[in-house]
Amino acid sequence: MQDDLCIAISGTPGCGKTSLSKLFESNDVPVYSVKQLAEQFECIGHEDQSDGAQEIDIHKLSDEWENEDTGLVIIEGHLSHFLDLDAIVLLRCNPKEIETRLKTREYSNQKIKANSEWELIAGNWSELLEFEIELPIIELDSTSQSPEKLFQLVNDWILEGLPYTSVAEESKLAIDWMKS
Repeated sequence: MQDDLCIAISGTPGCGKTSLSKLFESNDVPVYSVKQLAEQFECIGHEDQSDGAQEIDIHKLSDEWENEDTGLVIIEGHLSHFLDLDAIVLLRCNPKEIETRLKTREYSNQKIKANSEWELIAGNWSELLEFEIELPIIELDSTSQSPEKLFQLVNDWILEGLPYTSVAEESKLAIDWMKS
């Protein structure tokens, strides 16, 4: 395992990024959210009145933020895979479960639909391919796995040296909700 390792925990809203990140935090691993970093580096816009979201200038944040911590560091957020990292944990969740989870957060119907459709079409994989993000990636299905199990799988992956082929090859093995 590398001594210094900055890993993104990315995925569609509702897939379990925060729950997984809290387990790392409870094990004394520094965890930063993209929103927290965007606020710190003044890369966050005004709140959208229609859905309550705040736009993040991820390009500016990517240019300005640099990990200065040593050891394992986690960056959590659905845009985290755009930052300067060493690896990516991509959480996926069945779109129907995404809908259920986001309803409990009282998201608008429009926002629930947009996020469940994003997950259905594997939007994160599209971004990884489009922007040619060549980092070790592990895709995990959080639909019915506990955060503790996901935590174990991520730690095993780290201990195994982050096995990975290429973004193109890994994407061919990606979860396909349309076949499910």
